[in-house]
This record gives sequence, C-alpha cells and structure tokens, in this order.
Amino acid sequence: MVALRFRLILITAAVLAFGGALWAPFQFDDLSLLADPVMEAADGWRQAFSLEQTRPLTYLTFWLNLQAGDAPWGFHLVSLLAHLACVWLVWEVLKELLPERTAMVAAALFAVHPLQTEAVVYVFARATVLATLLTLVAWRLWLKEKLWAAVGVFGVALLAKEEVAAAPLMLALLEWGTRRRRAAVGPLLAMTGLSLAAGLRTVWAVGVVAGSGAGAQAGVTPFDYFSYQGVAILRYLWLLLAPLGLTVDAEVRVAPLVASVAWGVIAVVVMLSWRTVKAAQAGFWILGGLLLLIPSSSVFPAADLAADRRMYLPMVCFCGLLGLLLQKADWRLLSGYAAVLMALSVAQTVVWQSPQALWMEASRRAPEKVRPMRQLARVLPAAQAVELLEQAKRQAPEDAGVATDYGVALLRAGKPELALSEFGRALALEPGSAAAIHNRGLALLALGQKEAAEGDFRRALERDACLYDALVNLRRMGKDARAPQGCRWTRAQREALSSSGR
Repeated sequence: MVALRFRLILITAAVLAFGGALWAPFQFDDLSLLADPVMEAADGWRQAFSLEQTRPLTYLTFWLNLQAGDAPWGFHLVSLLAHLACVWLVWEVLKELLPERTAMVAAALFAVHPLQTEAVVYVFARATVLATLLTLVAWRLWLKEKLWAAVGVFGVALLAKEEVAAAPLMLALLEWGTRRRRAAVGPLLAMTGLSLAAGLRTVWAVGVVAGSGAGAQAGVTPFDYFSYQGVAILRYLWLLLAPLGLTVDAEVRVAPLVASVAWGVIAVVVMLSWRTVKAAQAGFWILGGLLLLIPSSSVFPAADLAADRRMYLPMVCFCGLLGLLLQKADWRLLSGYAAVLMALSVAQTVVWQSPQALWMEASRRAPEKVRPMRQLARVLPAAQAVELLEQAKRQAPEDAGVATDYGVALLRAGKPELALSEFGRALALEPGSAAAIHNRGLALLALGQKEAAEGDFRRALERDACLYDALVNLRRMGKDARAPQGCRWTRAQREALSSSGR
C-alpha cells in the first residue's frame, strides 16, 4: 500500500511539474513534422521504417498522432504519458538497486527535475523519452533475470532513438559491480552488437540525408566536437545540482585549454569513481551516467554541441547519485527541495509555451550565438526582427542563413530594395543555392521587376525542380510551370499548387 501511494505521488508530482506542456505550441523542429509528406501518407507507417529514416519507431508514433489530428496538445499528451511511464519504471528499477528511501528520493528527482523539461515538452524530443522508456523496460527485465527478453526490448528501444546505444555498457558495469554472471555475457554481447548495427546505420543515414545536421553535416569535426563535450558534460552536471540557466540553445564553445581542463576533471572523477562500483555506492552511478552520455557526448558530431534533452536517460543514474547524497537528509528538507525543483520545472514549461519567450531566453543565455536571434526574429514584428538581425549580421557576416533571414525581415518591413541586397549577399555566400536564387526573385518581384523575377524563379527550378515556392510564384504570375513527378510535398502544398494557376 505504501509503495502504491508513493507511485501515485510520483505521477502526480510529474504531472504538476510538466502538465503545462499540454498548452505548448509546436516549436522549432516540431514544425517539420507537419511539413513531412510521410506523416500524412496513408502508408506513412511503412515509410517511417525506410533505411534512410533514423528513429523509425518514434516517427511511427508521430504518424499515429497525426491520424488523430494535428493539434499540438495531442502530441504533448503522448510525450507526457511516456514521461509518466518512465517515472514509474525508474522507481521499479532503482528500488532493486538502492535502499528504499534512497530510491524514493532518486525517483522523485527524476520525476520533477527541471533538466527534464526539454525532453518532455519538446515534441521532437519524444524520441529520447520513448527510447528511455523501452530501455528501462529492458533493464527491469534484466533485473528479473529475463536476460534475452531484455535484449529484444533493447533492440526495439534503438528503433526509437539510437542515443541509448550505450545502455549495454551500463548493464555490464552493473554485472561487474554485483553478480558477474557468466550467463550475462551472451546477452551483453548481443546488445552490444545491436548497438553497433544501429550506430552504423545512423552514420550512413545522416550521411545520405541532406540537412541531417549530424556527422559530416554537423559543421564541426569529430575532434572539435569531442573537445567541446568535456565542457558540455560539466555543464550538465552543474545543472543537475543547480538547474538555473536552462536554455534550448546552449553555447559551449571554449578555448582549447578550457576544454582540456574540463576533460581532465572528468578523467579524475572517473578514476575516483572506479574505486566504488557497487550499486549502493556513488561511483557506480557516476560512471553509469557518464557511460550513457557516450553516444551523444563523445566523438560523433551533431550540430548542437549541447542539448539538455540528452541527459534524460543518464538522469536515471545521476538521480541515483543524488539519492545517495541526500539519503540521510530530513524529509522536510527533501520535500522543500522537491518543491523548489517542481516550481522551476513549471516555470521552464511556461517558457516553452511561447516561441517568443523560448528564443528570447535562449538569446539572453547565449548572446554570442546567432541561431537564437534568427529563431526569435521569425516570431517578432518586422521592425524588431530587422533590428535583431542587423546585430546578427555584425556577429556573423559570413553566415548565409543570417543574410536570408535578414532579407525576409526586410521584405516584411516593406524594404524590398534592402532585401534584394541581403538576398544577393546570401547568394554570394552560397552560389549554388536554389533557395537563395528564388529569394532574390521575391525581392525583384516586390520591386516590380517581373521579368527578372521570373528569370530567377526559373533558374532556381533548374537547380531544384521540386522547389515548391518557385513553382507557386511562377503560377501566381500566370506563367507556365509544371511540377515534375516524384516531388515530396504535403497534401496542403499540392492543393495550393493546383489552385495557384496552370
């Protein structure tokens, strides 16, 4: 009865902390789901499992969501329910490895910690929560001596997101620090093989899909990415203890000396932790959390050098660590601490309810980054957007994306002659860009230079025959522009194209 009451308290606390997500809109990459033809295709459930598609199981859940409607709250509800299931399973797993009071503290921290906000509230981060949920099921089966069943469930978890690939290392650490069963060797090797296969498939997929933002398309070398990750990991650990300064777009670029010092600190922590690898000791949980960060925070580059959602699965271990550190604290103190964390989570969830608030906070936390400025400019009135992008231009004069967004803002502000200059600058920075040529055509059209605009629209289509905006604009001008077969457009785009002219 006590255990059931505690589970209900956990679930209630998690709902109070993150229930505000139901009122949040789509943010950032969430919007790409609505523009993905696979998501509205009748056989989208099958297309989600194509070889080029990473996280196929997660995309299947997105497809199912869209079959019921495209309201954001429906997507957020699924993600919130997945978090509640994770909270339940974290308690089930931790109570097998830690004293009951310690496990209670750890599970409560996992349920309401503000560091969980991005994973729970950001729809596109559902992959992280879903993969964690399935990994926790696998761990639960492992602890119940159902080793090969755990292997099967873990294989499914990799289909939700490959970021859980280091979970077998965590289980190997568990075996090393506890029973060291020979029977565990085969299942661990099988899990490791599944992780390697998933990793290789991911490397291939992000290499062949344009704009993946990972691997060779991340804009950072593996060596540089690795060097920055020492700082990113220390940032995560700081936020674990003092969750202030959370942001959707953190900046961790530092001088090489600082990066080396960060990795030096982590190396010392690892060496000290290795001396205590029993499940009821702090070293085990430190090492476990660091192992789980390997797929996202080592050598495989991603465009985002740091992302708070990457801590979701490692938080299982790091909350276990906090549980050990706080296990002797008075219950009143613990309750107050949990209430503060919950209040911070509520406040952070409110930030996610507004695109303007989200990117304004990101710009404030990382004023040297231009991406938050670009995102914020898109939701600001035209005059404010122009002012903000002028600042971004000064900070990143060679960034074609900034030039493009600045041109769009100038068009919105009714300054097509200035927009033409910025679109020209974007084209000079990316000479082969069909989108840049098309944007220049927009400015020319706004200036009344229809023949020049038509020429740019057609030149853009020569580079990208499926450039939807160029086709639509030509048809709106009354020009003949035929769409080729095989273009990946949404139903709304196809209908708009049909109604735009010939």
